[in-house]
Amino acid sequence: MTLVEAQSIDLAQPWTLSDQVSLRDESFGALAYHHGNRRLIFLKSPALVEVVRHLAAYPSALDTIAAYAPAHQASAYAKALTALARSEIIHGR
Repeated sequence: MTLVEAQSIDLAQPWTLSDQVSLRDESFGALAYHHGNRRLIFLKSPALVEVVRHLAAYPSALDTIAAYAPAHQASAYAKALTALARSEIIHGR
């Protein structure tokens, strides 16, 4: 297993925004605040905000990325979702 594989999440699985997270829209995207671990995360893209908000509506995170993110940036969105999972902003369902 490579380092990249060890650090990534399974985006083929269903994911959702944690119920402990509040999103506040901002001009750059949104702020995500986790009420449990008190982390504040900057979502620096309106498209990323849409991906995160709609994760639960799709059968996988990959499907959500395909629906809301530019195709040429899919890997960047996958990395962003991996970071959000580590911060407990999103979780598997």
